[in-house]
Amino acid sequence: MQIDPIELLVRTLDLTILAYLREQFAEQPTALLIVNIVIVLTLATVPLLMVFVVGWTERKVLARMQDRIGPNRVGGRYGLLQMVADVVKMMTKEVIIPAGADRWAYLSAPVLALMTSVLLFAVLPLAPAVIGVDLNVAVFYILAISSVSVVAILLAGWGSNNKYALLGAFRSVAQLVSYEVPMILSILVPILLARSMSTIGLVEAQNIPFIVFVPVAALIFFVSSLAETGRSPFDLLEAESEIVAGFHTEYTGMYFGLFMAGEYIAIMFMCALFSTAFLGGYRFFGLEELQTTVLGYPFFVGNLIGAAVLFIKSAIIFFLFMWLRGTLPRFRIDQLLNFNWKFMVPLSLVLLFTVAVLDKLIFVWFPDITDWGRALIHLASNLIIAAVTIEILRRRIQRQRRALQPVVVEEPVHELEHAHAH
Repeated sequence: MQIDPIELLVRTLDLTILAYLREQFAEQPTALLIVNIVIVLTLATVPLLMVFVVGWTERKVLARMQDRIGPNRVGGRYGLLQMVADVVKMMTKEVIIPAGADRWAYLSAPVLALMTSVLLFAVLPLAPAVIGVDLNVAVFYILAISSVSVVAILLAGWGSNNKYALLGAFRSVAQLVSYEVPMILSILVPILLARSMSTIGLVEAQNIPFIVFVPVAALIFFVSSLAETGRSPFDLLEAESEIVAGFHTEYTGMYFGLFMAGEYIAIMFMCALFSTAFLGGYRFFGLEELQTTVLGYPFFVGNLIGAAVLFIKSAIIFFLFMWLRGTLPRFRIDQLLNFNWKFMVPLSLVLLFTVAVLDKLIFVWFPDITDWGRALIHLASNLIIAAVTIEILRRRIQRQRRALQPVVVEEPVHELEHAHAH
């Protein structure tokens, strides 16, 4: 079998190279295995390289927010090579393994943390025909893989033979496990609306972005994503004022770098997942379907547009992540857990039940309803839930303020006059 180099070039430029190679080697098991390995390595390499861009961008943006300059020496006036210099520094630093540490647990934790973050990108649709693998249970896969990060944190804390690291690991696991509940409940809402657990199905079902249908669910998922990735104000995973550096206190050199890379990759994925589930993913007024001909071969211009649209949407969400990090102080651990179990989880359950029942009734009572009619009904229910929630919070805050006010006891007037007479 011969591969046309011109067609290979066209397929590379319109991002359909992975599907093209799989089609060409479909009848050759050995060659197909090699192609799949190359695809896996490609999908794993892109997020790793993006860490350099994301890390530099965050430093510059936070510097501007805090009236600083940020990186401005390594790599020119804009410090473009600052992240490269950091990686070189980490690779040349000595790796010190604590005495008495569980060596296998200590060394496997950062690798596992990085692997779980990278594996998530396998089911992320970058464009209409650009995805690692289109699973019909892709959302379940995402939730299962992201849960493994808890194991990596426990291994790091236990294997370090350090009390601060172990306490940091326990607290991190409490946070991550707690906020997985509202995150799962909120991601079930777009699944109900789309009638699919496939990430491609979620995108294709959004003729109108689901954030218009259920803005409260989108907000819950966004806040849960902040907590799951350990970002401010939920960055208790590494509260340096209390537990030195958390679960990775004893890690140095590139082993610490693996934890940092895994965190940034998880943040990038959560931003892309939010865009996929609530903002329509790669869709943008049908431009993602554009197609033309180049050198006699079909060229899917829509793939490039779709990838660019997804990138821009994800970048906007990441900017919100950075904005909150530069603005809000850190929560206490009791505030963090109370906010989750007493507010986020009940609100998520009410919202999920309302959307499930209401969406069923909409199609029973109005079988010919348009997408906008369906969206407006769900939006109205979300606004009602939000208004009731705000009123409940307002009354509770008032009760708490009254309880904190000092009680002033005034003496009777006749007793005061009697005291003055003596």
